[in-house]
Amino acid sequence: MNNDREEGFTLVELMVVIVIIGLLATVVIVNVLPSQDRAMREKAKADIALIEQAVEMYRLDNFAYPAGLAALRTPPPEVAQTGRYRPGGYVKRLPNDPWDRPYQFRAPGRQGAFDVYSFGADGQEGGEGENADIGNWQ
Repeated sequence: MNNDREEGFTLVELMVVIVIIGLLATVVIVNVLPSQDRAMREKAKADIALIEQAVEMYRLDNFAYPAGLAALRTPPPEVAQTGRYRPGGYVKRLPNDPWDRPYQFRAPGRQGAFDVYSFGADGQEGGEGENADIGNWQ
């Protein structure tokens, strides 16, 4: 018996497999990307809550809100001499928001005594959806 036929996949079989992989990749991308956006927003909310607590501890120790978030790491000159600044600061490190930009701080705030916030995905004030600002007033 002579078997001259070579074994392998036909072009049609390969095309079917490629289409199936493409469809599966599309389903995964459509379902995973919104979860990533939600996770980034939740991380920003957790960071803001941590910073908000540190700002409140600073106020309790120094009887005023800090002029900026850097004061949570190192004492400003006007506070350094009072001896009320907590050794080691109020946070170990100041995190950036999930989009790798620094968190914003305003005292007095527009929404309360002080505002800690991120501009969201677009990096600009305002916006809607994933571009909306995330702050301690939410």
